[in-house]
Amino acid sequence: MQVRQLGERVINQIAAGEVIERPASVIKELVENAVDAGAAQIEIVTAAGGKTLMRVSDDGAGMRAEDLTLAIRRHCTSKISDDDLFDIRTLGFRGEALPSIGSVARLAIQTRHQDEDHAWAIAVEGGRETAPAPAARAKGTQVEVRDLFFATPARLKFLKSDRAEAAAITEIVKRIALAYPGIGFSLSGADRQPQSWPAARGSEPQLARIAQILGQGFVDNAMELDAEREGVRLTGFAGLPTHHRGNAQHQFFFVNGRPVKDKLLLSGLRGAYADVLARDRHPVVVLFIDLDPAQVDVNVHPAKADVRFRDGQLVRGLLVGAIKHALVQAGHRSSTGNAAVALDALRSEPAGYRPSANGGFSAASSHAPAASAGGRPGYAPTQTARWDPAAFRPLEQDGAATAGFAEAAGAGFDGQAGLAGIAVPSADARAGDAPAETEKTRLPLGAARAQVHETYIISQTEDGVVIVDQHAAHERLVYERLKEAVAKKDVARQILLIPEIVELTEEDALRLNDRAADLAEVGLVLEAFGPGAVAVRETPAILGDMDIQGMVRNLADELAEWETADGLREKLDHVAATMACHGSVRAGRRMRPQEMDALLRDMEATPKSGQCNHGRPTWVELKLSDIERLFGRK
Repeated sequence: MQVRQLGERVINQIAAGEVIERPASVIKELVENAVDAGAAQIEIVTAAGGKTLMRVSDDGAGMRAEDLTLAIRRHCTSKISDDDLFDIRTLGFRGEALPSIGSVARLAIQTRHQDEDHAWAIAVEGGRETAPAPAARAKGTQVEVRDLFFATPARLKFLKSDRAEAAAITEIVKRIALAYPGIGFSLSGADRQPQSWPAARGSEPQLARIAQILGQGFVDNAMELDAEREGVRLTGFAGLPTHHRGNAQHQFFFVNGRPVKDKLLLSGLRGAYADVLARDRHPVVVLFIDLDPAQVDVNVHPAKADVRFRDGQLVRGLLVGAIKHALVQAGHRSSTGNAAVALDALRSEPAGYRPSANGGFSAASSHAPAASAGGRPGYAPTQTARWDPAAFRPLEQDGAATAGFAEAAGAGFDGQAGLAGIAVPSADARAGDAPAETEKTRLPLGAARAQVHETYIISQTEDGVVIVDQHAAHERLVYERLKEAVAKKDVARQILLIPEIVELTEEDALRLNDRAADLAEVGLVLEAFGPGAVAVRETPAILGDMDIQGMVRNLADELAEWETADGLREKLDHVAATMACHGSVRAGRRMRPQEMDALLRDMEATPKSGQCNHGRPTWVELKLSDIERLFGRK
C-alpha cells in the first residue's frame, strides 16, 4: 500500500477528533480564548445541548483582519513567546481549536480590535473558508458554531441527549468561572434556564464567586487553605468532612488558573480525607495550585485536562499536609447542614397523625392517640408511671467530672432500677445542681443535660441545644489517641488473663500471623493457634473491654483486600480506626453526668472530632431560634 500525504481537511478532522469530543469541548476552547483575550464579560448561548448552536461573545481585545485569517489555520497562535512550550501562561497555546471546529461544523467569527474602525467577519464550513469581510460589531469577538459534526455525521451518534450535553456545558463554564472571579459569565439558550455569575468584587472576590456557584452552604462549611512549599503555593477552600457529596463532581482543581482533573491531585485528596470520610462519599473542594510554569507540563493531553508536575510528590505532599492541618485546626466543627436536615425531619408531619378541628389528633391509623379519660383531646398516656426527678442523684461538683469512661457499662443513677422500660431520659444532669453549669453553657458544646436511649447526649449551649452521638464521638477520641501513640511507637498494651481464641479460615489466620509484627505496633499481639485460629494475648490498653472477636475478623477481611496493595505498615491508621470502632463506648451504654461532660470537653480539645472515623457527624446543633420557629413562637 502506497504512503501518501493527507490533505489539510482530513488532517483538521483528525485533530478535531482529539480536541472536539463533544459540544462542551467547543465551549471550553472558545471560553478559554475569550479569557486569554482579556474579556471582562463573556456570554454563552446554546441550543439543543450545543449540537445545533453555540455562540460565545466577549468584550476582549479582538483581532485585526490579518490575525483573523491566521486564527482559523492550524498551529497559528499569539500565546507562545519564543516557541517555549515550558513557559505557558495562557489557557490556550496550540492554535488548533478554531481550525478543528471549522473542519467539522459551520463556524462564523466576528471580531473588532480596539484600534480598528470596524469589525471583520470570516466563516469556515466543513473546512472551506471565506475571505475576511467588514462587519458591524463593538469591541471584542463573537464566535458562532452551528451544526456540530455535520461534516462527520458518524460522530453524532456518540453524543448524549440534549439535556446531558447542556449539563456538560454548564459544568465546563462553572469550572472556568471559578478560576476567574473578576470576569462575568452568562449562560442562556433554548435548552436551559438562564444563569449568570456577575464579576465578583470586594475584598474576597474568590469567596464571592465560590458562593455564586457552589452556594453559601459550602462557604459556611469550608476550611480556608493557604500553604506554600519550595515555590509551590496551594490556596482555596476544602469542605468539612461532614459536608460531603455522593460523587466527585464538586471537586475543582486549578493549576496556574487552568481547570484540570489530575489523578495525582485526586489521589492526594483521598489520602487527606482517608480517616474522616466514608468510602462512598466525596469531599467538596476548590483548590488552586500556583507554581513556575516550567515546573508543570500542560501539553500532555489533547484537551489540556491533565497536567504533569516535575515534582509530583512535592505537590501531593503539600496538598495532603495542608488539608490535614486544616482538619486539625477545624477541631470539633461539623457541617451546619446537619441541623437543617434534623429540623426538616422534625417539620415533617408523622404518618398517621393529622391535626383535628378540636386541636388534638384524628385517628388516621390504629396507632393514633386517643382521648384520655379525663377528657383531654388527643392524648392518652400508655403508662401511669411518671418520671420522678427525685429518683436521680444530684450532679456532683466539677472536681468529680474527671471520672472518665472507666465506669462499668451498667453504671447509672441511684433509684433508676425501678424505672426500667419507661420512656424517660437515660440520665439527667440538671443545671441547678452545680454552679459551674452556667459557665459550661458558654463552651462550644455546652453542658450535658441528659442522655436519651442510652445513645445520645443532650447538652445546652447559650443559644441552642447540641445532640451528641456518644459512640461516634468516643470512637474519634480513641482513634486520635491511638494514632498519636502509634506515631510515637508508645502504644500501651494490656495482657489478657486468658488469651482470646478467634476461629478463622486457614487463609485469614495465615494473613494475620504474617502481619503479626505490624499489628504489634498498634498494640495487638497475637500468634497462631492451630491451622485455622489465632490467639490474642495483648490488646491496646486504651480500648479497654472490647469486642476482640469482631475486631480480629474485621482486620482479617481488610488484610484480604490489601493483599496486593501497599503494605500494612502504610495502613496502620486504618487498622487503628478499626480497633477504635470496636473499643469505644457503645450505643446502649448508660453514662453518668460527669462522663457526659468529660466527653464533651474532650471533643472540644480533639482534632477532627466533628465526625467519626467513618465520616458520620458526631454532633448536631439546633439553634434556639430554629426551635422556636418550629413551635411557632417566631
